[in-house]
Amino acid sequence: MAKTAWIERNKKKADTVKKYAALRAELKAKRDYAALSKLPRNASPVRVVNRCSMSGRRRGYLRKFGCSRMTFREGALNGLIPGVTKASW
Repeated sequence: MAKTAWIERNKKKADTVKKYAALRAELKAKRDYAALSKLPRNASPVRVVNRCSMSGRRRGYLRKFGCSRMTFREGALNGLIPGVTKASW
């Protein structure tokens, strides 16, 4: 389980990205890179990290399911993820 501070920090970054999205798009269209660099660092969408919805883990994240590989495996074996079955051939 990730520390709650990391999860909260990531949420704060996501909120900052939403707040400055329109302004960033406008500045990029004008190609005003000097003004763009004066915005907060966390206004850049690159700084937001994909995190597991259940454990908060950032590594081994599966975009399609929104969770880490370990949480996915656990859920799939317990039958909690619909449409996912263990492969056998």
